[in-house]
Amino acid sequence: MPGVGPRSAERIGLWMIQKKEAKAQEIAEAVIRAVREVGVCERCGFFAESTQCAICSDPGRDSRLVCVVEQPTDILPVERTAMFRGLYHTLGGRLSPLDHIGPENLRIGALLGRVREEKPEEIILALSGDVEGEATANYIGDLLEQEGARTTRIAQGLPAGLSLESADELTLLRALRGRTAFHRSNS
Repeated sequence: MPGVGPRSAERIGLWMIQKKEAKAQEIAEAVIRAVREVGVCERCGFFAESTQCAICSDPGRDSRLVCVVEQPTDILPVERTAMFRGLYHTLGGRLSPLDHIGPENLRIGALLGRVREEKPEEIILALSGDVEGEATANYIGDLLEQEGARTTRIAQGLPAGLSLESADELTLLRALRGRTAFHRSNS
């Protein structure tokens, strides 16, 4: 499993064997149930237990905003901020010619269909800042421009806690370009 190394896996296994309250059977059944019952939202590509995910079927979401991400798991950190109340669209990856991943391998056609049908006011590209993410953003941006869709990009720059001396030139360039007004807190 990603994120679980051999030592962690060993610790988990030993804990389940030694602790009867670990409920190994219940955990196994929950994993099997998740694999069997969780699928993909037909609208946005996020995880769903029916044809649409909880986000797409929530009438309280702002359908005028669509945030485009690479993978369904990219939605989770955005949702944890509780700041974005729009909808999402997952591409299922990013353009990568070296890996033989072209536009036809991604959910770009579905995105264009949504833009034509739903006519959102803004499409927010929240893609990686690496070469493949940039290429994907530029490709999609050109297509969305042809559709007349207002397209924006999430700000890019220095992560919190990073010093200037450890930032690369591209990160600093993006941070300078994406600067915002300084507001002092009144606390």
